[in-house]
Amino acid sequence: MIYDVIVVGGGIAGLMAAIEAKKDNNKVAVLTKGNIFKTNSGMASGGINAVLNSNDKDEIEKHIEDTLKGARGLGNKKAISYMCNRASSIIEKMIDYGVEFDRNSDGNISQRSFGGGSSKRTCYVGDKTGFAIMQILIKKAKSVGVAFLANNFVMNLTQINNNVSGVVAIRRFDSSVVVYPAKSVILSGGGYAGIYRGYSTNSQDYNGDVHAIALRAGLNLKDMEFVQFHPTGFVKTSYLVSEAARGEGGYLVNSQGERFVDELDTRDIVARAIGKEIKEGREVFIDLRHLSLEHIEKKLPSLLKAASIQAGIDVTSELLPIKPVAHYTMGGIEADMTKTKIKGLFVCGECASNGVHGANRLGGNSLLEGAVFGELAGMEASIFAKRRSFLPIDYNIVVKDQSIVDNIFDLDTTKNFNAIRITLGKTMFDHVGITREEEGLRKTFDYLKYLRREAATLHCMDKGRQNNVELIAILELKNALEVSETVVLGALKREESRGAHIRKDFLETNEKYSRSILINELKKGYFKVWFDDENSLVKALRKVFINNIK
Repeated sequence: MIYDVIVVGGGIAGLMAAIEAKKDNNKVAVLTKGNIFKTNSGMASGGINAVLNSNDKDEIEKHIEDTLKGARGLGNKKAISYMCNRASSIIEKMIDYGVEFDRNSDGNISQRSFGGGSSKRTCYVGDKTGFAIMQILIKKAKSVGVAFLANNFVMNLTQINNNVSGVVAIRRFDSSVVVYPAKSVILSGGGYAGIYRGYSTNSQDYNGDVHAIALRAGLNLKDMEFVQFHPTGFVKTSYLVSEAARGEGGYLVNSQGERFVDELDTRDIVARAIGKEIKEGREVFIDLRHLSLEHIEKKLPSLLKAASIQAGIDVTSELLPIKPVAHYTMGGIEADMTKTKIKGLFVCGECASNGVHGANRLGGNSLLEGAVFGELAGMEASIFAKRRSFLPIDYNIVVKDQSIVDNIFDLDTTKNFNAIRITLGKTMFDHVGITREEEGLRKTFDYLKYLRREAATLHCMDKGRQNNVELIAILELKNALEVSETVVLGALKREESRGAHIRKDFLETNEKYSRSILINELKKGYFKVWFDDENSLVKALRKVFINNIK
């Protein structure tokens, strides 16, 4: 099938983008790797930030300043201002679509406190905000005629003379390589915290597939070292204990019964404080026992149920053991708002790095960023598609991808890809986790090189091509290893501690590093890493603009 606009990824950013792109009567499709209901957006429980009164410029400015403060010197004020000023309209649009936010006795939208915020500005639907929004957006997208192409594993983009022309994907039900031509493409495939398998709130699906695609397309990745570790995950399962639990008054206590940190400080500070307690031999718990059952059932029903089923804990009368877990990635594909240096290619949501979060994201800003920049990407992709014709497909890429798939099926292997994924997750958490240092980073990089060579020898034991889970798992692993190397390289380059990135051998923040780090893969396994002194993307886009005029 041929589509005017193809959206890769079906989270809040992708759905908002698809709905906006469809408004101009474009043919729009959303490609998802798996089930459309299985996204990180649906796991974002706590809420979405917004100053609801668009005329309250003081409060909007406070939201901007809070976000800039959390970004620790790496925030892009242009992007942050756009997001914060657009927030009230986004909430209104969601209400119009059918999202039913919790309301107070006066009938106004309820708002709760969230970490790093100087005001109560987080709108919510109990403790299942992301899931509630996703349900409505999927329904809305279907109602306006957006096509959903589930179970498509995207391998590459095709481009002609720096213009995107389509998407190459594996159709999972028969493992065939197919091409989807498009006038414009939007990447919104989520983050890469899934590379920390066993130590992440993300499913293993979120291992940086679109980031690897971007590298292969010649794009830069930006600020990959900034991985946010959520302070509160279940000890055994890594299930996310939403920040809503602390926003509603939950305490963090150690095994001595002491409250040791401001529960509503920014996530980097809280996660480090919990990590320190655990390293020093003390357990850490979230304490909700002082809250009434009625309050917990109304505001935190999902947590009440999950704690009982997964941990055997009744949070109304017992302490719930928690640990920090990899949760969100501030790094991503370099973007100027949503534009990339490939014409017709846009990025939005967690996979993009446009400077909204900088070195550390504030709680409640992820759903907002996805919605705001998803909407913008959809509008821009639609405008671009209206002005362009379909371009030829470079079938050299298609043939190469088909050869990769055939090779994985044709040969045999004695290695276990699951064992490699588990080893990767533990290695990344141990040495590229909440704290890092040069020796561990260098050893990890060498080990990743070794694992990448091992991954090249992986082949399917099951030779059947119908819904072959091994094929996708092997390709995901290769992407995860490629992206993991960029995280380590960024962490090595940044010889300071800033936001979510903490170097034990460089504990101070150094103002000379108040710059983003860019990474490009010159050829397979060989990376260029440099500080963005000249805002390379803006210069590249300016060059494209000038050439178009000529």
